[in-house]
Amino acid sequence: MELNKSVGIQEFPKMTVAYIRHIGAYKGNSGLFESIWNRLFAWAGPRGLIGGENFKSLVVYHDDPDVTEDDKLRISICITVPPDTKVDGEVGKMEVDGGSYAVGRFELDDTQFTEAWSWFYGQWLPASGYQCDDKPCLEMYPEEPKNGKFIVDICVPVKPL
Repeated sequence: MELNKSVGIQEFPKMTVAYIRHIGAYKGNSGLFESIWNRLFAWAGPRGLIGGENFKSLVVYHDDPDVTEDDKLRISICITVPPDTKVDGEVGKMEVDGGSYAVGRFELDDTQFTEAWSWFYGQWLPASGYQCDDKPCLEMYPEEPKNGKFIVDICVPVKPL
């Protein structure tokens, strides 16, 4: 696991996203994530929704895996889309709240995500002067994986203590 920069606080705008939701266990299941990403991009590609200046791909974590039972965990695999985008089938649309997020960029392989999240909550957050805000946490992917490594921005909504 490599933290590429120090954690910083960033203001995010509200984002409209198209998503495919998964309910159930996901930890350590890289095939699940790959399958959902492939389905979402297969839907978005013919509609001209991939790429562009403000395009983002992200995962929204709706539940705390330390509190919620595995079979009830909800994640949404998302891409940003124009607000007037029409969705269908398994693809939904929602707003992701803007606001203050603590953001740390990591370079990880698919076995290191839990370690990165644990570091964020176990080491950075207690010493930061911030507390979690009442919004979902995010992972943003600024580029495609290369050689089994992911560049990921872990984004935790925060407010001052």
